[in-house]
Amino acid sequence: MKKIAFCNQKGGVAKTTSALNVAAYLALLGKKTLLIDLDPQANATSGLGIDKKNITQSVYNVLHEHIPVESAIMSTDIEKFDIVPSSISLTGAEVELVNVMGREYRLKKALQEMQREYDFVIFDCPPSLGLLTINGLTAADSVIIPIQCEYYALEGLSQLMQTLDLVRDNLNEGLEVEGVLMTLADYRTNLTKEVINEVIKYFGDKVYKAIIPRTVKLTEAPGFGKPIALYDPASIGAKKYEEVAREVLGLEIPDENNEEVVNAESEKNTENVVNKGDEWHGN
Repeated sequence: MKKIAFCNQKGGVAKTTSALNVAAYLALLGKKTLLIDLDPQANATSGLGIDKKNITQSVYNVLHEHIPVESAIMSTDIEKFDIVPSSISLTGAEVELVNVMGREYRLKKALQEMQREYDFVIFDCPPSLGLLTINGLTAADSVIIPIQCEYYALEGLSQLMQTLDLVRDNLNEGLEVEGVLMTLADYRTNLTKEVINEVIKYFGDKVYKAIIPRTVKLTEAPGFGKPIALYDPASIGAKKYEEVAREVLGLEIPDENNEEVVNAESEKNTENVVNKGDEWHGN
């Protein structure tokens, strides 16, 4: 059972979108996969069409009340793909666990006691370096770092790497960087290419070849409670997340240059945004 945390304390980097969709494609590629939503915003939970109001057991109960993980697992519309949902109660978990012995190991211990077998467990960590993220990093074998192709992409990255070093030194010596995923790419701008080059200089071959474009379809999918694989499997965003999952599994991906396709998609997205703006302004 390989456990991977999607982590970046910077918000707006498509972390949840990436965790959810990579997990979905791992399942579609035949791997039994469990997604654990550690973010109190519960976007991964709602992004899979789960009504947060109807959740009776969540990751909060696992961490705070020490209930078995199996009690909180919910199935999804994809075979072999399950989720442990989040809830609003998780907001207070860091305060409630502050005086608890071994608080950083709560999630790791819960997974060790889990009876169900999974090939992959994916953690969607919150956009912070607090106790919930530390629980994810302590329980994980490796980390995938989503980085957006924007000006402030590398801002705060050194702090994240320092946190990973601290976790390795004190809580989880086997923690590795699984990979770095570039997101929100817009190849019409020179900035995107510059940021990608800078990240490759920093992380080398840890950077995934598949780069996630900024697309309308990826933005729309959570509103319909579906991963992109179900919402629009033919879209460029879907193809790219499938490629990421294949890279994680060490499988071959199509050897083609999709930059022209991404450019066309970006142009179409721009037209859609302009058209929406005209509608909103009554034009």
